[in-house]
Amino acid sequence: MPVEPLAESAFIGALRGLSDRYWGTHPFHRRLHAGELDEHELRVWAANRWYYQSRLPQKDAAIISNCPLPEIRRQWLDRIVYHDGAHAGTGGIERWLRLCEAVGLARDEVLAERHVAPGVRFAVDAYVSFARTKPWWEAVASGLTEMFAGHLMQQRVADMLAHYSWIAREDLAYFTNRIDKVSGEGKDTLDIVVRHCVTREQQDRAIAALSFKCDVLWSMLDAIERG
Repeated sequence: MPVEPLAESAFIGALRGLSDRYWGTHPFHRRLHAGELDEHELRVWAANRWYYQSRLPQKDAAIISNCPLPEIRRQWLDRIVYHDGAHAGTGGIERWLRLCEAVGLARDEVLAERHVAPGVRFAVDAYVSFARTKPWWEAVASGLTEMFAGHLMQQRVADMLAHYSWIAREDLAYFTNRIDKVSGEGKDTLDIVVRHCVTREQQDRAIAALSFKCDVLWSMLDAIERG
């Protein structure tokens, strides 16, 4: 017999219950926030995190290409523009490059992916592949880590300014610009997932997709820490 779908509140609760799997609790992030990273470690973190940021528009384009619903495609298109920018020299990826420069990296070496750890490349590419090969709603659900990001970003700005004196507030524009944006996106994404994951199988796959994304992020930091 078919399994009854979870009530909406229980479904949302199961998704939010994965918050302790988010990378905010990773030992590397704890050291970052405590001011315990040296300049080399900050550069390794920034360069590898840039690789992740640079692939997000490809992930979002994959979701759009797999989605038959024009209202979802229109809504999701804004994410690509946000990261790539409406024109050259703007957008979230550009703001991350400015942070890379602030920690002592040359733009050219970041763009050449010279410092990307194999484990980071593997994890990020697996995430993009997931978005390309899974149903659009499952790939959307994997992005629900947005629900957990806003508070962490606020804390990161405060802690980095407190502990790393060579980094200025304007160097952290990626985070300061993203805090409000990610909170709104998290609410929109949750609404989409709840509306379109209506069977128990879809709900279970949505929960598993979010768990997979948490594993991707955690694996990235494992590789960065070893780097």
